[in-house]
Amino acid sequence: MARTPEPPVAHADVATAEHLMRSRFAAYARHDADYVLRTWHPGTRPDSLDLNDDLQWVALQIVDAPEPDGDHATVHFRASWRSSNERGVLEERSTF
Repeated sequence: MARTPEPPVAHADVATAEHLMRSRFAAYARHDADYVLRTWHPGTRPDSLDLNDDLQWVALQIVDAPEPDGDHATVHFRASWRSSNERGVLEERSTF
């Protein structure tokens, strides 16, 4: 049984990069494009974000979240998704 992601938290309440990643995953799972955009770095953030209603984000695995290096932190994660006719995993290292 898939666990429903926890609701997003306010960006200011996010204590670690891992917590931010988890909150952003929950926002993707709930199709909350506004939260995703608010928590995206302004230098790389798109003007808008259209989240596909057919795509469901179903699980998040944090592979590694080392201690921050100065003002930067990374999170290596795997996010599982499914649609009406496909399943997949997005694996990425995000820098915050």
